[in-house]
Amino acid sequence: MREISFYRTAAEHCPVEEFLDSLTAKQGAKVTWTLRLIEELEFIPQQYFKKLTGTDDIWEIRVNVGRNTFRLLSFFDSPKLVVLSHAFAKKTRRIPRSDIQLAENRKQDYFRRKKR
Repeated sequence: MREISFYRTAAEHCPVEEFLDSLTAKQGAKVTWTLRLIEELEFIPQQYFKKLTGTDDIWEIRVNVGRNTFRLLSFFDSPKLVVLSHAFAKKTRRIPRSDIQLAENRKQDYFRRKKR
C-alpha cells in the first residue's frame, strides 16, 4: 500500500489542498476515490496514474468528472510515499510545461528542506 502526502511550502501553504477545496462535492468525491485507488492498488491502471516522460520523475494523477478533467502532479519520496505537489483543471490536450516546471520546482524545494 502507498501513502499520499501533500507538499507544503516553508510557510505551511498547501496549494493542492486549496485546489481541492475549490471543487464541487461530486468532483471532490471522484478525486478522493482516485487517490484511494492509488493508495490501495498494487498495480494502478495508467488511465489514473502514470509517469510523465521528459520530467524529473513527475507522476500524473488523472481524474475525469463529466466534462472536467483534473490533473494532480506528484513525485515519490520513497517507494510507498507519493507527494502531491500541484493540481489544476486541464483545458488542453497536453500538460502545459509551466505546470510541470512548477511541480519539479516544488519537488526540489521539498527535498532541499527535508535534508535540513
